[in-house]
Amino acid sequence: MVAFDEMYGAPGAGSTRAPYESLQHWLETTPREHFAVRRSQAELFFRRIGITFSVYGEAEANERIIPFDIIPRILRRTEWSTLEQGLRQRVTALNMFLADVYGAGECIRAGIVPAELIYKNAGYSSKMAGRSVPHDLYVHIAGIDIVRVDEDSFYVLEDNVRTPSGVSYMLENREAMMRLFPELFSSHRIAPVEDYPEALLATLQSVAPNGAPASPTIALLTPGQYNSAFYEHSFLADKLGVELVEGRDLIVLDDVVYMSTTQGLRRVDVIYRRIDDEYLDPLAFKEDSVLGVPGLMDAYLAGNVTLTNAVGTGIADDKAIYSYMPEIIRFFTGEDPLLGNVPTWRCREPEALAYVLEHLHELVVKEVNGSGGYGMLVGPAATKAEVDQFRRKLKHAPGQFIAQPTLALSTCPTFVSSGIAPRHVDLRPFVLSGADGIQVVPGGLTRVALKEASLVVNSSQGGGTKDTWIIDD
Repeated sequence: MVAFDEMYGAPGAGSTRAPYESLQHWLETTPREHFAVRRSQAELFFRRIGITFSVYGEAEANERIIPFDIIPRILRRTEWSTLEQGLRQRVTALNMFLADVYGAGECIRAGIVPAELIYKNAGYSSKMAGRSVPHDLYVHIAGIDIVRVDEDSFYVLEDNVRTPSGVSYMLENREAMMRLFPELFSSHRIAPVEDYPEALLATLQSVAPNGAPASPTIALLTPGQYNSAFYEHSFLADKLGVELVEGRDLIVLDDVVYMSTTQGLRRVDVIYRRIDDEYLDPLAFKEDSVLGVPGLMDAYLAGNVTLTNAVGTGIADDKAIYSYMPEIIRFFTGEDPLLGNVPTWRCREPEALAYVLEHLHELVVKEVNGSGGYGMLVGPAATKAEVDQFRRKLKHAPGQFIAQPTLALSTCPTFVSSGIAPRHVDLRPFVLSGADGIQVVPGGLTRVALKEASLVVNSSQGGGTKDTWIIDD
């Protein structure tokens, strides 16, 4: 499987692609020791500011830093414009789909999506049925995972619309590059990402409930310091200038949410929640949850507080629903998808299951509700025992899995222990949807599989990150 190289193009092309010409010259003329020193400085920078993430079940989880690659990924402005249009279309359709699922249900009656995939979906919230949310927006913050396979072909790999993470790394990666390589940075005209916090704050303010003040009170709800993404929660709260709260800091009185402060109780209008649905309110969901706020759902359903993202958005994270996105986009927008899906076999369908079982060693198999690179099989890299284990899982619960071809994800130059070498990458752009429209951050988070030949870019599986540059053509 030969991958498209984003610096050199198709195999055998013999020339550097235009966006990378300046970078290639810099790589060829800069001593390797300089890269090693800068990489060490980057690691020290990230340690000093405390950028960490946790892998549950590991003793050293709280000390882990996501590896940062010092060689940026570069996209031309025209390439980005195509992606941006596709992202706007897709997130628009996702919001229309969710509003319809919890409202009129036209897409179900029209046979666009099977009813059982909605109503039996782990992400479906019956409490949201027949309820409306401000501006019919369910997905205020989306992280859409995109892969590239050749010069002109980008595909959506996953939709992350529950509590998408990673934007803090996008912002810190940019700051690190500006500090460590000012001469390289200044030689390119690079679209900025540092205004993301202002854009996010404006989005959150725009979706406040009716009757909220012109400057609504916003809080970021975190599960606490032991959560894998706690650094990002505290980072964003600081950048937004809002309070970082845990469930114990909030109280609901007469269906209104208040926050405890040194001056007493203060009403909260918008909660940017980084807690999954089932932990939000022990009176409405998991009774033993100590992370949420008793009565929060009553306040939410009464229209007295906005939760971002909305409760019940997990349906659209489901990988089986993902496979229907082309039809969903056509149904709700009347347009053909601008960004394609990866071909997907729904194992709940007997013919698809038979094909997948016969070709397991060639395919990538994923749990429909899985995330973080867990619960998946990469057939070409799997052992016979692993393939056999997944075969048993598929036969036992086929509806819990989808399968996709093993894509040759594009590669970018990466500084590794042996020097500069190509490594596979994906891209997670971040899309904001508010009352004033949709905004797409120019670039997003590039994740890189640091292990040679690996296609798994997730940080929990040994992946790292890169700064993503959108430059003028």
